[in-house]
Amino acid sequence: MSPESISHIGRNLLNRKTFLNKTTGSLGFLGLSHLLNQNAYSEVINTKNFSGKDPIRPFIDSKDPYNKRKSHFESAAKQVLIIYCPGAVSHVDTFDYKPDLDKYHGQKPPGIPSITFEGPTGNIAKSFWKFEPRGKSGKMTSNLLPNLGALADDFCFVHSLKTQTSAHPQGENFFNTGFTMEGYPSFGSWVTYALGSECSDLPAFVAINDPRGLARSGKNNFGNGFLPAAFQGTDFSAQRPPNNLSRPSSISSLNDQKTIDLLRKINSKHLENYPDDTNLASRIASYELAGKMQLSVPQVMDISKESNSILKEYGTDSGSDLKKKYAKNCILARRLIEKGVRVVQLFNGSDPSGGNGITNWDSHSNILNTHAMQAEIMDQPTATLIRDMKRRGLLDHTLIVWATEFGRMPFLQGNGTGRDHNPNAFTCFLAGAGVKKGFSYGKSDEWGYKTAENPLEIYDFNATIMHLMGLDHERLSFYHNGLERRLTNVHGHVIKDILA
Repeated sequence: MSPESISHIGRNLLNRKTFLNKTTGSLGFLGLSHLLNQNAYSEVINTKNFSGKDPIRPFIDSKDPYNKRKSHFESAAKQVLIIYCPGAVSHVDTFDYKPDLDKYHGQKPPGIPSITFEGPTGNIAKSFWKFEPRGKSGKMTSNLLPNLGALADDFCFVHSLKTQTSAHPQGENFFNTGFTMEGYPSFGSWVTYALGSECSDLPAFVAINDPRGLARSGKNNFGNGFLPAAFQGTDFSAQRPPNNLSRPSSISSLNDQKTIDLLRKINSKHLENYPDDTNLASRIASYELAGKMQLSVPQVMDISKESNSILKEYGTDSGSDLKKKYAKNCILARRLIEKGVRVVQLFNGSDPSGGNGITNWDSHSNILNTHAMQAEIMDQPTATLIRDMKRRGLLDHTLIVWATEFGRMPFLQGNGTGRDHNPNAFTCFLAGAGVKKGFSYGKSDEWGYKTAENPLEIYDFNATIMHLMGLDHERLSFYHNGLERRLTNVHGHVIKDILA
């Protein structure tokens, strides 16, 4: 390109002195932004988010990303256990009692659509299981989940949830990340980004996947998205520890320790040459945690030291093989909470590779058998997990979230044996630190088809969980691609009526 073809402004910018004069202000601003981000929970100046509040970005020490950090305000809950059931559990067959379904069974009342997610609709169908009052609260729950139903006095039911999609992958994404698309941080990642960990030799966030495998959205359900990689969930179960932790039999424990000590010295020396390389520091911290996990993981996964009465109570010795494996996962979840792991996400259900309603709760046909099969796996171990945590005092500082991505229709599909997806109304429940006990919030309509009282978006539900963990969902943010990103996007309200 000849100089004549360049404009006067362009030629001026190519001048070194002029370039430096023009860019000094911008570089100074970038430097100031960097310094502001180095202050723990600094309120970023003149960067109001959508809510009009100053964002809070926690300071992450790249050398110790899991370092315990203060919450935004005091809260009872310090840890959270999420029990997630992929496939969409039918609320009208479990926790949302609708006597009108009995009254209008076999009919097609006005207002029911002719076609839903998977095709033509059938008639209204009463619950496939009998509902009975439970506990002092008299909460009506079905006999499909009798063990969980027996704990109704400990639960805070939310009956008016709705979501933005009828598709499982997007529904899982939306519930766990706040977005239907992939690539966004999961709830557990946001919490560990904000609070770090209570434990130095285990990951801050552990995902215990179903014995049958990952859910439909896979690792996106516990991924870190654009947050630092340190905050992604670590995937393992009672049957399968994290990869590459076991010491090869050909290497003695003494030589293994000497190798670790040497690597630590080499890494430390290497880091001295690159003091501002946060990615390098994070990588070293990750490897050092992996080294610690070589000792801590085998200990926490060894359930052989649990008493026979505990093993029997969880159901490790009875029922299907899947139930026994899931029961062991439940014990592992409790042990991880005891060790101080900040977020534990326990899955009951996987990708539907085994067929409709076989590997998860997606019962488009033969719901009587498929939901019963999933319930046999989930009910006793999950109820025992909650009861055991209560007995050990863990619920004093741990919030439990039981959830699914959406509900199922109060009418049958055209095949006459299954229920289709229902994004318009479904039920989840909370228990433990910070929430009311024996309480129900919101209502669906007389059919369980749509929300009717206190309708709630997933944004509201996640905002409330964040609040229970001592976090302001409107202020906890991460600056990404020019936006102050947060779990609840630009939405969400705390459900104050359910707070204890």
